Amino acid sequence: MIAKTAVTVSRDGDAITVHVPLTFAKRGGRKQIVLPDATSSWAPRARIDNTMVKAIARGFRWRKQLETGVYTTIEEVAAAEKINTSYVSRVMRLTLLAPSIIEAILDGRQGPEITLAKLMKPFPVEWERQWF
Repeated sequence: MIAKTAVTVSRDGDAITVHVPLTFAKRGGRKQIVLPDATSSWAPRARIDNTMVKAIARGFRWRKQLETGVYTTIEEVAAAEKINTSYVSRVMRLTLLAPSIIEAILDGRQGPEITLAKLMKPFPVEWERQWF
């Protein structure tokens, strides 16, 4: 939804209507008001997506457990966590994300196009091709 800037005054002088241009965007499942750059110096604060952070942390923890010999297969990790093997594989794939993407997620600077659902889908291994 985009509103146009306008100020109207009724004939009796009692009512003033102000329309401000803005749009609504979904980010992390929440609606966010986005003002045009020209009318606002307000910068949105970083919004850390805890679900994405937790998934990335789990992926690195499971990878370390495999590397150190705590578990020898993804199936063992899945059995120990009592979750599906394919889910473990998809979460562990997050450890292949470019460091710049991981840093952006941890700092809450990732764009609205980066969601956990999108990250769980196959993505290129080459870091320079990973920007979503």
